[in-house]
Amino acid sequence: MRGPALAVLLILFGAPVAAIAVQPDEVLQDPALEERARGLSRVLRCMVCQNQSIDDSEAPLARDLRLLVRERVSQGDSDQQVLDFLVSRYGEFVLLKPPLEWRTLVLWGLPPAVLIAGMVSLVLLALRRRTTHPQAEALSQEEEQRLSTLVDRTSPKH
Repeated sequence: MRGPALAVLLILFGAPVAAIAVQPDEVLQDPALEERARGLSRVLRCMVCQNQSIDDSEAPLARDLRLLVRERVSQGDSDQQVLDFLVSRYGEFVLLKPPLEWRTLVLWGLPPAVLIAGMVSLVLLALRRRTTHPQAEALSQEEEQRLSTLVDRTSPKH
């Protein structure tokens, strides 16, 4: 009896819990339209929370966007038409995952470019250090005798 109860508790507490902020008064009567609206809400960024979808956010602006999405879906707009409308109104920042286009190429390409530039800089620095610090020249016989004399003077006598 303890095994199944423990399994249920682990499932309940171990499963990721999404903070769904959709209020009951926002839900559409048609389940198919509501599912489309929820799908769209999951890919749209809350402009207040920024790293949260409007489906998960409790911010007033996120609620307004959820209502706007439901309104557009109810009017018969396709998913792409709803997204295009919101992008034209708020910019591509409203999308949680903006598409890879020539306008967003800098955003997508900057992190790898910085990483590559850093690696090249480290290699060049290592090569420069090697050339600026040549191997020490061997001591002449006179220098070796002087060193030997100095070592003999400073070494303790037993």
